[in-house]
Amino acid sequence: MTNSFPTYFEAQQWASFCLKTAQLPTDSARFLLLGLTRLNQTQLLIHYRDPMPSDLYQAYRAAVKRVVAGEPAQYVLGRAPFYGLDLTVNPAVLIPRVETEELVDWILTDYQDAQTITVLDVGTGSGAIALALKHEQRHWQVSASDVSAAALTVARTNAAHLGLAVDFYESDLLKAVPATPFDIIVSNPPYIAHAEESVMDASVLNYEPRGALFAAHDGLALYEQLAATVASHLTPSGRLYLEFGYHQGSALQQLFRKAMPHAEVTVRQDMAGHDRMLRVINHE
Repeated sequence: MTNSFPTYFEAQQWASFCLKTAQLPTDSARFLLLGLTRLNQTQLLIHYRDPMPSDLYQAYRAAVKRVVAGEPAQYVLGRAPFYGLDLTVNPAVLIPRVETEELVDWILTDYQDAQTITVLDVGTGSGAIALALKHEQRHWQVSASDVSAAALTVARTNAAHLGLAVDFYESDLLKAVPATPFDIIVSNPPYIAHAEESVMDASVLNYEPRGALFAAHDGLALYEQLAATVASHLTPSGRLYLEFGYHQGSALQQLFRKAMPHAEVTVRQDMAGHDRMLRVINHE
């Protein structure tokens, strides 16, 4: 590859080599190229043999070097995909994970024929879950909360960019949200135990917000708070949906069955076969 006017294909090959050498996923090479060029996959293929403009190539090289140095590609671009949406992200919010899309799928499947539904996304971060649900079900009344004012700024930016009407509240879990009960409360809260830091990816530890990652009591602290308070915020047949760490399913089942003895508690596996989601159906 020449350094002056490489083709799009040559530039991507160079980036893949750099990432592979750094023992990082090589799919970031295409992700960065698509993001910087604003091309889709088909358009990129059409331009593969064309020389890259020099300014674009320099920007691409700089982006690749940041990723090789450990920065997540989504933060480098300032954007991340989630459930077909293009979301703004920065280090104030977690990068949305594809596993969380399965939680959104579960809710949409359970309520596919429902019309007037009220939803609260607790710990919304970038707004990913709330905005995905609102995008798929425009007639639902969706609210979202987060304890972080910086995260809410990102979420509001995403809602405005996507033209989706979601109400946002700065709240520590349920403490400052509207008192009106919701049909659906969903949350993907911090659930990583501090003891797990030693086995975590360095890019996550160095760049993603620690307050959105870790929780006390072996990662269960926020679930314990929700279990003690959520019932009064649900309608009589309302449902709570949670994402959790793959080894926490049994503990959470016991926690919610004790806190809400009349509720129906169901654990669901993700596509990899790990227990990762919990549904609690309120029965009053």
